[in-house]
Amino acid sequence: MATESDPPVGMGPTGRPTPDFPVPPPVDKHGPARVIAMVNQKGGVGKTTSTVNLGAALAEYGQRVLLVDFDPQGALSVALGVPAHELDRTVYNLLMDEDCAAADVIVATRVPGLDLIPSNIDLSAAEVALVNEVAREHALARALAGVIDDYDFIFIDCQPSLGLLTINALTAANGVIIPLECEYFALRGVKLLTDTVTKVQGRLNPRLELIGVLATMYDARTLHTREVLERVVDAFGDQTFHTVISRTIKFPDATVAGEPITVFAPSSAAAEAYRQLARELLSR
Repeated sequence: MATESDPPVGMGPTGRPTPDFPVPPPVDKHGPARVIAMVNQKGGVGKTTSTVNLGAALAEYGQRVLLVDFDPQGALSVALGVPAHELDRTVYNLLMDEDCAAADVIVATRVPGLDLIPSNIDLSAAEVALVNEVAREHALARALAGVIDDYDFIFIDCQPSLGLLTINALTAANGVIIPLECEYFALRGVKLLTDTVTKVQGRLNPRLELIGVLATMYDARTLHTREVLERVVDAFGDQTFHTVISRTIKFPDATVAGEPITVFAPSSAAAEAYRQLARELLSR
């Protein structure tokens, strides 16, 4: 039985008809990678969850994917079961050591086709050290240049700030995805973020474009959540992904297990949502 919270028949949660995003054909060659920064200066909006699970879903479809943990908290590494605090080399070394190449830092995950450049608290020192470097905003772009042709997608999981590390990510990327919690306070800061993207586009990286805004932690049972999503669609239009990520306890459970949701609960609605997001991204 339909309820007041259900979208009209044929409509997705965003109030638009959801297209049928086809399963992509087999991949016969790889690279060069689309480099995508997952950015939001507010914490707890689903950046890391979306980075892990979107990357894993793309890997399921035969894409070669590299995830870059660019947050000193190292949540992305934890979510993939990588003990980054025990590693000799992390993304910090990649940025700061001239004799360290990306291939020296990349760690294979338990998901076929999905690799990781891990991070830990050492990265917080890099932001301070980079201030005095020439062309400091391009440090990450230089570090990733050697592996661009080895992957189809490189996702950079940014820290919840608009500091120098995030500017590095935006300078290295050719696309931005903004995960946005369906909550009023998460919506308030998006204007500052989009202004930052525009400035980086104009001054440092003319290739940069906003790929889309991804609504996360959606709960159709609450009027507030539905109203926030409606405002996001009003503000961003077609730049809002049709795919919406609903709130579920399975995400933190998967993080504790150190696995993507596509591995931890492969038949769940949450796993299918990220597969749909992967297909939608491939269609853009």
